[in-house]
Amino acid sequence: MEAVIRDFTTARAELAGRRYVESSRNFPDMDDLAARVRFCPKAGRIWLDDNRMILLHNRSLGALRNELIETLGLQGARALLTRMGYASGAQDAEIAVKVRGGRDFFDFFTVGPQLHMIEGIVTVEPVRVESDVATGRFYGEFLWHDSCEDEVHIASHGVGTEPACWMQIGYASGYTSIFMGRPMLFREVECRSMGHSACRIVGKPIAEWPDADEDIRYLQPHAFANRPNQSRIVVTAKAADIPSPASPAVPESSSPVRSLVGASAGFNIVCHMLEKVAGTNATVLLLGESGVGKEMFAQTLHRISKKAEGPFIAVNCAAIPEPLTESELFGVEKGAFTGAIASRPGRFERANGGTLFLDEIGTLSIAAQGKLLRALQEGEIERVGDQRSRKVDVRIVAATNVNLRRGVADGSFREDLFYRLNVFPIHIPPLRDRRADIPLLLNHFLDFFCRRHGRPLTGFTQRAITGLYAYNWPGNVRELENMVERGVILAPENGAIDLCHLFTSGEKFDPFVLGMDQNGELNSLMEEPARQNPPSKEQLVQTVLHSRISLDQLEESLLRGAVEQANGNISEAARLLGMSRAQLSYRLKKN
Repeated sequence: MEAVIRDFTTARAELAGRRYVESSRNFPDMDDLAARVRFCPKAGRIWLDDNRMILLHNRSLGALRNELIETLGLQGARALLTRMGYASGAQDAEIAVKVRGGRDFFDFFTVGPQLHMIEGIVTVEPVRVESDVATGRFYGEFLWHDSCEDEVHIASHGVGTEPACWMQIGYASGYTSIFMGRPMLFREVECRSMGHSACRIVGKPIAEWPDADEDIRYLQPHAFANRPNQSRIVVTAKAADIPSPASPAVPESSSPVRSLVGASAGFNIVCHMLEKVAGTNATVLLLGESGVGKEMFAQTLHRISKKAEGPFIAVNCAAIPEPLTESELFGVEKGAFTGAIASRPGRFERANGGTLFLDEIGTLSIAAQGKLLRALQEGEIERVGDQRSRKVDVRIVAATNVNLRRGVADGSFREDLFYRLNVFPIHIPPLRDRRADIPLLLNHFLDFFCRRHGRPLTGFTQRAITGLYAYNWPGNVRELENMVERGVILAPENGAIDLCHLFTSGEKFDPFVLGMDQNGELNSLMEEPARQNPPSKEQLVQTVLHSRISLDQLEESLLRGAVEQANGNISEAARLLGMSRAQLSYRLKKN
């Protein structure tokens, strides 16, 4: 901790000569955020925007914290709570772009600290905030007063030598990483649990912390994920003092993803499942939409398994012509059929002693499924045209983006093969359900493609980051990868990737993603002006009266509008209107 404080003192001295974007500025009014908190006592629900919340006694949180410390040890508990805070911060970043997408940087960014206060966690005082999203430059310094984590930690463990606001520091890192579109790290350099009068936190890009490994360990529970590229050579853009992920073109793997990249709860669950099954020879079935990275997870499983020294052989079942399926999988003997001029092993033999990855397993024909089933059951294969069997020691990892249970039901997939493959299923969430991974992936892909194409770029604009975070990602990680490469090619050298460099192929935004502010400028994810500055009841009454809409027409418009905004969810529409589901259903039928 002494080293951290020395680094903090040095950093403050270095920053003393810079011109700060904001310094000691007061927070904006938070009525717009407080209005997002809704209580529904009869339904037993509390909402922050569209997210369900809970009220939890701080002593209960303290009891949980103490149990974690006793069970996992101090470092294990700290890591778990830090990741929990990171996920919460990433979630609140989504609210920021909804509520203040059209405001200046300080008002926009401080949604996170203000939500922290609204959620009852801590009182936040801004000390210094400097940011240039396009270049990735960020420095944030805040004071925390009356931290709920300090309160319970001091009550149980007294004052010590280590900071104790673990969830809060994870929240700050997660929120800012999403906001800036690249990995950011906050450190608590002063803490009430260490005897200070208040907690002081400092945040900046991970790359600017000389000894970030210890902090990253708390956010990264699995050693095989987010592995740094050891061959990375960082150069700077021409603009002075602007850190850039670009570097001269160097020989690289053809794939930009050579290790798993992510920090979201969904990502960590998948990594945990991989770690559990890695020490066995069990068959694994990877489930997920196209583009989520099933092959990358399969490669990682092989790398951490007992068969890591053996080969990893991947085969796309959808790419094999039906007549060649058997020979491709099991091999062929010379003269077995016209054109078989030499004997050659199939994928099973080539994977002997290692892992065979069968991608798009659901596309195999019924006949091919039967032959595959025998190989899995017997652990042996027979080449086409051969009369002897060959034993193979292969770990099977299969993957599909279709519902195999539905295939069993409609007769397109063999039930016995399904149960043979479904030993250890792992569901990989789509990117839209793990948005906390986006900043890490952006940084990873930007670094790779800047190196590949020899183009020095500074990063992404705020508009680009906001658009990327709000997009629905039907193509998942593969689509994000392609979009970043497109941006690297189109963006000006030594400049930043903007929205216009990314969404050039007809990608569809939600209608509220882009809008005009009062100056006619395009802003990312601006909330409708009416939502940012809601009219008073008197103004609404006057508007309705002047429009000469009948009461029945007004009621019907409100009902239909609520249902449309709730995407057809009657319960959600009823909640928006402050009535029960039954009441809304009755009124809809009446109208």
